[in-house]
Amino acid sequence: MVEFEVKSKKQTIGKKKGQTVYYAVPKSNQHMTLDALCDMIMDETSLSRGDVMNTLITLGKMACRSLKMGASVDLGDLGSLRVYFPPKMMDNQKDVTAATLKKPKIVFTPKNRMRDAANAVEVSVDNPARKTGKESLTPAPKPKGEGSSRRGCA
Repeated sequence: MVEFEVKSKKQTIGKKKGQTVYYAVPKSNQHMTLDALCDMIMDETSLSRGDVMNTLITLGKMACRSLKMGASVDLGDLGSLRVYFPPKMMDNQKDVTAATLKKPKIVFTPKNRMRDAANAVEVSVDNPARKTGKESLTPAPKPKGEGSSRRGCA
């Protein structure tokens, strides 16, 4: 479950400039360490810690090598990695060159299984304004389903 809290800030640009807006942010950033991942893989397979670490290190090296060559990397059920060069928009066709490409980005495109896992994450928002009856001060759309938590479909 990912728990969120409500924060506020004053908008400095856009249609809501000068207005205080409210938004949800995660209370903590959960993180799985490499050691924990290795332990989980070891529990599910017959591989040793050294085998798992060697495989993950080699995967990183091979992915970097492939991306340097401009190739996408298929990671099976996880998804794929590819390099993307955002273009600068030029007024004249003759002005478009390799120098008009922006800094490259690595794009991860998850497969359906990964998207389904993300949609299945349970979330809740700790919103004191909704608990104390102050909700009339800041009207908000009613959440779908019961309560203020959501669970995605698998």
